[in-house]
Amino acid sequence: MRLIARLRRASLWRLLALLLLPLLAVVTGVELWMTRHDALEAANAAYDRSLLGALKSIDANISTASGGLSAELPYSMLEFFELTASGNVYFRVASSDGLVELGNADLPLPPGPLTPGVPRFYDATYFGESVRLAAYRRAVEGAAPGTDASSVLVQVAESTRSRQEFTRRFVRRAALRDTLVLALMVLGTAATLAVALRPLARLAREVQARSPDDMTPMADTDLPADIRPLVAAANQQMARTQDLVAQQRQFLDDASHQLRTHLTTLQMQIDYARREADAAQVQHTLEAIGGEVARATRSTQQLLALGRSDTAAVELAPFDLAALLRAVALELLPRARARQIDFGIHTPTPEFMAVGDSGLLREALTNLAANAIAYTPEHGTVTVSAAGDDLGWSLSVEDNGPGLPANERDALGQRYRRGSQAAAGGSGLGLAIARSIAERHRGGLRLEERAGGPGLLAILWWPRG
Repeated sequence: MRLIARLRRASLWRLLALLLLPLLAVVTGVELWMTRHDALEAANAAYDRSLLGALKSIDANISTASGGLSAELPYSMLEFFELTASGNVYFRVASSDGLVELGNADLPLPPGPLTPGVPRFYDATYFGESVRLAAYRRAVEGAAPGTDASSVLVQVAESTRSRQEFTRRFVRRAALRDTLVLALMVLGTAATLAVALRPLARLAREVQARSPDDMTPMADTDLPADIRPLVAAANQQMARTQDLVAQQRQFLDDASHQLRTHLTTLQMQIDYARREADAAQVQHTLEAIGGEVARATRSTQQLLALGRSDTAAVELAPFDLAALLRAVALELLPRARARQIDFGIHTPTPEFMAVGDSGLLREALTNLAANAIAYTPEHGTVTVSAAGDDLGWSLSVEDNGPGLPANERDALGQRYRRGSQAAAGGSGLGLAIARSIAERHRGGLRLEERAGGPGLLAILWWPRG
């Protein structure tokens, strides 16, 4: 695990050294082993032909014409063979009955029985020296089958010193060649990596040279195809950041405008109260100041809620919609009673589970219900309800107030946009907060005409998943 963590933190150059170089070394070692094996096979094939020639020369000089077994050894050929072998040469000619034994009688015998007429090559140790042997058994002409002298064994052996020297030279040259190839591969890989990383280095310099407020997309021209998705993802993230910064600036502008309006109104009312000598007028001004403070408090709360709805992370989790409706109803019930409004809730079941951010959804429902209570005439009716199906869930607020013209329903929900029948003192943020929270849940807010009479039906819905 530590090695993996180190590799993840390492640079590409170090990653190349830690991964590619050992891999190339292992490949080179395997290639050298295979080269040695092939060189040994090639040496055996070449030298075995000479060994077979000596064996056949001795066999050709074996004769049974005199009635016995005679062999005329080719000494000149053996001397030449000893020179080419760069070491000692041994031979043996022996009959199967043991009466004829020429040469080195103690040469190692081949493993297993020999097939007549088929030479066999094998390795052995003779007097502490590694030797290569060829053995051949042939039938004796004129001998009766099954007799003790029915066959003759011919063996020729030579030192493997010349073969080993040939193999060492071959492997040494292969090692030098492979080392050179390995060095060229490493240098070529390093040069290729340097060329491949040059666009990244250029891109890094361009990013470092940018000003802190420069959010323009980075150009992906002259970049490799493998790097372009990274640049596209960075551009997409910068666009999101730019949108977030724009929202924060808009929020600051809106907040300063709203709070400045309330503070200016409060200051004017306080100055008027200071100049007024009539106690009744002062009392009336104090009541106006109290109302303005309440409106300022409400605007501040809505601004904070709008800021949370725009920037807060949506934490999806199962929650009880019925419990959420009851909590909102208990919070707004005093306000509804003050205006003698019939305020009720409706859920399909006592426990109605959904998945979403319960805190944000409660904020949205509170704003929708508070708007309905504020704009519904006294003795009116406001009902909040919840529903769900296989596609998603919804929260609804229905009232029998004056409603909205069709041309205003789509426009409402924008910040500080108010309807033509809105009462004084509102900020136009309630529907904007609800719409923002619905969109953060990948849903939406619909404003529809109430069925069966005047009024408005606000539906906040969001999908499953």
